[in-house]
Amino acid sequence: MEALFDGSLGTGTLLLLVLSLVIAFGFEFVNGFHDTANAVATVIYTRSLRPWTAVILSGICNFLGVFVGGIAVALSIINLLPVELLVANGTGAGLAMLLALLLAAITWNLGTWYFGLPSSSSHTLIGAIVGVGLANSMLPGHEFGVGVNWAKAGDVGLALLISPLVGFTLAALLLLAARKLIRDPQLYRPPVGTRPPPPWIRTVLIGTCTGVSFAHGSNDGQKGVGLVMLILMGIVPAGFALNLGLSQPELQRAARAVDAIEQALASEPTVGDEMTMAMLHAELAELDALLKGAGNIRDVPADERWMVRRDVLLIDSTVKKLEPRFEKSAAAELKTARGELRSLTDYAPNWVLSCVALALGIGTMVGWRRIVVTVGEKIGKDHLTYAQGAAAELVAMSTIGISAGLGLPVSTTHVLSSGIAGTMVAQRSGLQMQTITKIASAWLLTLPVSMVLAGVLFLVLRAILT
Repeated sequence: MEALFDGSLGTGTLLLLVLSLVIAFGFEFVNGFHDTANAVATVIYTRSLRPWTAVILSGICNFLGVFVGGIAVALSIINLLPVELLVANGTGAGLAMLLALLLAAITWNLGTWYFGLPSSSSHTLIGAIVGVGLANSMLPGHEFGVGVNWAKAGDVGLALLISPLVGFTLAALLLLAARKLIRDPQLYRPPVGTRPPPPWIRTVLIGTCTGVSFAHGSNDGQKGVGLVMLILMGIVPAGFALNLGLSQPELQRAARAVDAIEQALASEPTVGDEMTMAMLHAELAELDALLKGAGNIRDVPADERWMVRRDVLLIDSTVKKLEPRFEKSAAAELKTARGELRSLTDYAPNWVLSCVALALGIGTMVGWRRIVVTVGEKIGKDHLTYAQGAAAELVAMSTIGISAGLGLPVSTTHVLSSGIAGTMVAQRSGLQMQTITKIASAWLLTLPVSMVLAGVLFLVLRAILT
């Protein structure tokens, strides 16, 4: 935090930084109130909690979830971006990239929220990232499609595609199993008036609401953390390009990782083409000199810290592509060495976590009503029952929590909305096809619209900023 207020930033740069951070925190704020319905709709419509009690509880849990989620999802999001944009210093192409994808994501989220349509913030952000990558590849000197991390995009896309199917199927099966095992008929009837459910099922519903909110914070909050860190690294590289909190032993391990990669390459000198290998050796030599000349991470000169970050990212990208050409044991050693190197750049200060958590938590308490009504009233033809709410929330909480641990960004909206639809089918309540069609249309349009919008914004902003 001190790097922002040490007087080294000019007025223009500081204003640009503040504007960029406001937009990034704005994305998390919108994400909060856009996705709140996924956690609170079931407890509101089963009369387990009053609306504002549920929303405040969800906001607090989203806030706390950001702090325990780690940064695995954040890194998955960041690694979708073209490496050349990740190493673009200053306020040109790199900043245009960030502003384009943030503005595109916020615009689509606000539009779907206005019409009360549950859509995926994850889909929106990932579509925007791919759109920026494709737009960048259309520029002179580039080959179309090259630069987008298609392997990572495939992994993320598969997780987003499968998660609603998992939500629908598992919630339906869980409800059917409950009907066989738990014979209490009131669990499968709509609530009567404002009477709350039986104490034990009310506890389950409140617990799952808490769990979904917590899992949402740990998953979606990380996306904001990754974006904020990209902004800080690009505009204030001296303070944020490297993890200045790294201990001396960790720095030494990173330096040894450079040697390990050099030794592995020496054992297989023809593993890559001549130009690739020459560039890789030059980057390794430059990084080795910078790291071994520093007693601790803060000894790296401020004007060379971005160079260290650039070398780490370029080395990591190249070595990762070469790994499959090595024997299994050597490939495993290279992967470990890459992890040691990435400890220099893959981090987030506590104040960033706090600000993202605050934006997400406050956003959760604002504007929730539109989508809550859609989720609670307009998916099925009958009112949500206690058992349906519990089944959908249990599946959503488990799926999102596991995905956050695995570093896979999934859609809270897709999982829970699909879960409710699954329970309606299992209950033979029927679905409101007009609403389902609207939701499906929003889901199908999210990726292409966000890709086109972000790509156009990137080209416009890049022309302005470079």
